[in-house]
Amino acid sequence: MSALPIATARRTLAGLARTVRAEPAAARAALAWTLVGAIGTVATPLLLGRLIDGFRPALFALVTVAALVAAAGTALARRATERLGARVAARLRESVLGASLRLPAPVLERAGSGDVSSRVTEDVENVATAVPLITQVFLAVITVAVAASGFLTLDWRLTLAFALVFPVYAISLHLYLPRAGRLYADERRLAAERGRVLIESLRGRETVAAYDMSGLQTGRVEAASAEALTTGLRALRLYVWFSKSMNAAEAIGLSAILLTGWWLVRVDATTIGAATAAALLFHRLFTPLGTLLLSFDEVQRAGAALARTVGVLLVPSAPAGVARKPRGAVGVRVEGVRHTYRREVLKGLDLTIAPGTSLALVGASGAGKTTLAGIVAAVLPPTAGRVTLTDADGAVPVGALDAEVLRDWVCLVSQETHAFAGTVRDDLTLAAPDAGDERLVAALHAVGWAHGLGEVATPGPAEAQQLALARVLLRDPPVVILDEATAEAGSAGARVLDRAAAAVIEGRTAIVVAHRLSQARACDRIAVLDEGRIVEEGTHDALLAADGVYARLWKAWS
Repeated sequence: MSALPIATARRTLAGLARTVRAEPAAARAALAWTLVGAIGTVATPLLLGRLIDGFRPALFALVTVAALVAAAGTALARRATERLGARVAARLRESVLGASLRLPAPVLERAGSGDVSSRVTEDVENVATAVPLITQVFLAVITVAVAASGFLTLDWRLTLAFALVFPVYAISLHLYLPRAGRLYADERRLAAERGRVLIESLRGRETVAAYDMSGLQTGRVEAASAEALTTGLRALRLYVWFSKSMNAAEAIGLSAILLTGWWLVRVDATTIGAATAAALLFHRLFTPLGTLLLSFDEVQRAGAALARTVGVLLVPSAPAGVARKPRGAVGVRVEGVRHTYRREVLKGLDLTIAPGTSLALVGASGAGKTTLAGIVAAVLPPTAGRVTLTDADGAVPVGALDAEVLRDWVCLVSQETHAFAGTVRDDLTLAAPDAGDERLVAALHAVGWAHGLGEVATPGPAEAQQLALARVLLRDPPVVILDEATAEAGSAGARVLDRAAAAVIEGRTAIVVAHRLSQARACDRIAVLDEGRIVEEGTHDALLAADGVYARLWKAWS
């Protein structure tokens, strides 16, 4: 189950209502023109019925005016509602994207990139695509409501014949809606799972190829796609049945009105004009009723997507924390830190890193190095224990820092490379919006970047990591954590990235998760982790002299 919630129907509607209320002028215009169009649509057949009973030039003129009002009002209403819908969709997209970017790091870590990206892209797109239809539904609701009042001006028995159609609609909806809601919710969930599997496969394509796992990953993608497709086909079959039931309801309703009108005219209980008006009025409702009822398919689909997008907005923001910025060099202290996933991976770690010094974390895969790095960077919360940062003004727990100032204290660069869309300048100014070209060029020069600021950023993994390291230099935090930040480089780029990493570490307190022991040797101190515990700690020379775990690793590596 995802760490991100799915909004209830009430909260989904409340979220949509808040977004609509943010556009009051557009909402009022849409409602006003919709009422004008609906009144014209209903008035035309009613006036035409009176014209059939007795021609009068003034009445003919009124029919003409009503038809023109209906056409103009409906056209303007559609334009106004589509404009409102577009603005609502844009606001929703901005809100969801903003909320996604502000998600607390632990929530984002648990949810995974597949679920978050599908909500921000596919789900928002489904809602935006459904906006024109939703505006038509709004028009249809108003038109049907006004038409129902129009029937009340005719013979009550014609109104009763018109009402016979609603039990058919009600039974069909009762059978359709519960099943459709579940199917569309499952369809969105399975689409997110398919996206997650695809993203994992593409991001890890080199690992997949190295371990000859192409067949396994292809099977996972096929299984996820097949499950999503099967659910989509079930939803389609249900929709086809529902559309047929709507056609049956229209036939029943029109037949009931025609038969009732024929009988009333035969016994002189009503006029031919009134019976004709009732039949024409119901016929005019074919389109709005069909739009209203057949749209339940897309509305259900959009509702499922909207519930997922509103769910992102429901994630509580991290509480406001300590907002002060660091002053001077910063030391790091790790006290009794434990962390548990399905099992405990960190088992009561204690570390002290003096201001301006560097510490390398060394150990086998799964020893807990990346988890410890994430906890110090406040990406993960510890299960127990705490991490404090100490500057000239005293100590502050890293988890207590406000999100707005956290990255002024500590920055993490991992082996997951990413370059943002746009030019190199656009990429770098995300870290320092006010930086001038001279400062940007200096940061690029420090990490060995050989291209210009104005070029479009389409780098390979090693160059993307250079940009990430340049962003850290521009942010200029006193504490830097490099979690295998040079692992993406091949032999040709390794030296360039090592020099770039050294430039970032210089003069800062640093934690380096080393994948090459030459990087560990360059640090002031080394901590060796094994199964969640620190088994050795000291300088490179001291650990070699101790002839322990590190010495054996060094001999094997060199």
